[in-house]
Amino acid sequence: MDSTATTTPDAPPAPPPAAAPPAPTTGDRGLGPRFRALLVASGASNLGDGILMVAVPLVAIGFTRSPGQIGLLTAATWLPWLLLGIVAGVVVDRTDRRRVQVVALTARAVLLAGAAWLAVSGGLTLTWLLAIVLAYGTTEVFADLAANALVPDLVTTEQLPTANGRIVSVQEVANTFLGSPASGALLALGTGWAFGAPAGLAALAVLVLWRGLRGSYSHAPSRASGEETPGVVRRALADVRDGLALVLRHRVLRPLVLAGALVNLTSTAYITVFVLWVVGPGSRVGVPATVYPLLLTLAAVGAVLGSALVGPVLARTSEVRGMVGSWSVAFGTLALPVLVPHPVAIGAALLVMGTFSTIGNVVSQSVRQRIVPRDMLGRTGGATRTLVFGLMPVGALLGGAVAERWGIATTLVGATVAALAVAAGLAVAMRGVTPADLAAPQPGTR
Repeated sequence: MDSTATTTPDAPPAPPPAAAPPAPTTGDRGLGPRFRALLVASGASNLGDGILMVAVPLVAIGFTRSPGQIGLLTAATWLPWLLLGIVAGVVVDRTDRRRVQVVALTARAVLLAGAAWLAVSGGLTLTWLLAIVLAYGTTEVFADLAANALVPDLVTTEQLPTANGRIVSVQEVANTFLGSPASGALLALGTGWAFGAPAGLAALAVLVLWRGLRGSYSHAPSRASGEETPGVVRRALADVRDGLALVLRHRVLRPLVLAGALVNLTSTAYITVFVLWVVGPGSRVGVPATVYPLLLTLAAVGAVLGSALVGPVLARTSEVRGMVGSWSVAFGTLALPVLVPHPVAIGAALLVMGTFSTIGNVVSQSVRQRIVPRDMLGRTGGATRTLVFGLMPVGALLGGAVAERWGIATTLVGATVAALAVAAGLAVAMRGVTPADLAAPQPGTR
């Protein structure tokens, strides 16, 4: 493997963790109660995500239908990943991962309770909405990185595809299958409900993690006796460097991350103006705002189907072929809403896209969790998501600008073509990948 570099020579030796996480569950009851606690907390927080995912753009188009301003709002969602992803990854690796997730979700609950108060009092504006989305994205960075890094502590390496499949399935069901219609119902009651309900769900996730995921989940080396703050800072900077180096030099991680970054740029440009293409009397499709959430549930149905198909797909083909082939099919369906601007065609596209993108995502996630040393999952996750999510604000602004200048259809078609080109490039880059490149690292290697 390309990633067998040893620890940085000038860094102090890393002693064993002060308190190792409990051993993963391997019994007959499947993935175990601790994993189920993480799964329930993920479902609750992602149900809140799903409600907001639909509610925020629908609230925003009540203020403006400018693609540029909608693009700015979408950019604010992902900007924290660009600014904080690497830093948050170091925090996750140097502290208790469970505690990081609890603190982030608690902050989210408080933030959304304040947003609900603004909506009820009539003080919510587009500027306030922008600030809320930016702060919410900050909590997402820490909560998501911590949750992702926790999974290998709760299950065995062989269980990772199953565990990740269940997480993706629950996330998609909560985000879209339940979150989308719930968002429509809550908005019918009032905007305050669309922020207040996710606040309660974040608080519920905190309670589940606090009671159901006991123990220490830290892989940080103990601070050496007498070590001063400058030494700690140097070690933290070395962590950042190591995380970036592993991502950029690894035979498999490098093309996966670069392709993911480019695809996210194009897909964010697409989704930024998609709501303007589909919803309202001024759109091309003319779907009522109350119907739009129901359309999105088809993507969640596809995600559940896709998570169930990961095993059968991998039984018939390699991980690389299954991943690249699934993503190629998913990206190709992005053209259908433009070619056939009808709710039935759009629903079919969302179903197919949800199915095949989930297969590709689950395989990719499992590969990355397997090939990265466990004590580096936080910082490599931060580096990866900084690169992968960091271009999403650029995509949102680019999509809005192109739609303002040349029309929404141009943005949708251009994003589809670009995504397919990236999938083709990934297929070329992954040629020659061997089972050794996809294997877990040997102890002591990086």
